[in-house]
Amino acid sequence: MTRKGWVVGAAMMLALGLTQASAQDSALKVGMITTLSGGGAGLGIDVRDGFLLAVKQAGVPIDVVVEDDQRKPDIAVQLADKLIQSDKVDVMTGIIFSNLAMAVIPSAVAQGKIYLSPNAGPSQLAGPGCNPNYFNVAWQNDNLHEAAGAYANSAGHSNSFILAPNYPAGQDALTGYKRFYEGELAGELYTALGQTDYAAEIAQIRASGADSVFFFLPGGMGISFLKQYADSGVDMPVIGPAFSFDQGILQAVGDAALGVRNTSQWSKDLDNPTNAAFVESFQAEYGRLPSLYASQGFDTANLLISAMGKADVADADAFRAALKEADFDSTRGAFKFNTNQHPVQDIYVREVVKEGDVFTNRIVATALRERGDAYAADCPME
Repeated sequence: MTRKGWVVGAAMMLALGLTQASAQDSALKVGMITTLSGGGAGLGIDVRDGFLLAVKQAGVPIDVVVEDDQRKPDIAVQLADKLIQSDKVDVMTGIIFSNLAMAVIPSAVAQGKIYLSPNAGPSQLAGPGCNPNYFNVAWQNDNLHEAAGAYANSAGHSNSFILAPNYPAGQDALTGYKRFYEGELAGELYTALGQTDYAAEIAQIRASGADSVFFFLPGGMGISFLKQYADSGVDMPVIGPAFSFDQGILQAVGDAALGVRNTSQWSKDLDNPTNAAFVESFQAEYGRLPSLYASQGFDTANLLISAMGKADVADADAFRAALKEADFDSTRGAFKFNTNQHPVQDIYVREVVKEGDVFTNRIVATALRERGDAYAADCPME
């Protein structure tokens, strides 16, 4: 299921969609570039699977061309050129990592393609670099880290050691944490993207005098850090965004993650009918619990499907307006776009728990309510 160039077609049209004069009446083509191999593969697989599940359930005429960027910016750029120039896609989506997003999205939207981000939300695309063709359906990169900073205050932490990879999302992560965190910093480190040995960083944490650790290390990086941290004997609480404590990561980390608090705009126990149905159907379709990334892929597809019911993608202005309405049932419950076409949404504190043999998360508090982002005021769109 992970080979490059996989094409998925959904041939049936919803009866309701057929009755709407403004609805899309021919297949819409989506180009999905995502990470399907290497250390971040689980993230891209979940975005892909969530997106395709929504398409299957809706039965709308969407052809999805899936490509593996291998977490390499040059490969992502080549794939984007192919999808735009040869495959003639109407809409693009899928990118997980912000350095790849920055390599692909500005060029894609400049060529008139609509891009729906199911994950990466670099600050550069939220402020002056916003674009009418760019919609982020997940969050702006800083958001979950802002919530972690707010939670650190309420938990009484006043001397955090913070670390993240040195790439756009990592830089946004530490910026976001510091925006809401009110205490001192015992240390601040940027690690290498893809790093798996954290012995030196853990030694610095041990010697720092910190009372807490905040880290953003998605995918395999987070698994490596958490295991090494647990084995090190360092005894201080860790806080992180959902990316480091998500469903796929938790099974690999195991008991070392139990009780850890993390922040997310989604959780499998969010109490709304759409989310309950999504969790059940995803597990039935794929044999595993959905992750944050799967929920974002699912919501991205349903946003697109909602716009298809109102406008033809050939009418760019009307289609953009339909997307901006965000007239779909989100797994998150309440969802709307800010003026910069990034979400306004609640962000929660979750705790890692064990249900039977499965490690997962449950919501214990709300960290931020109806949070937009710090960059919307600098976006020239209204």
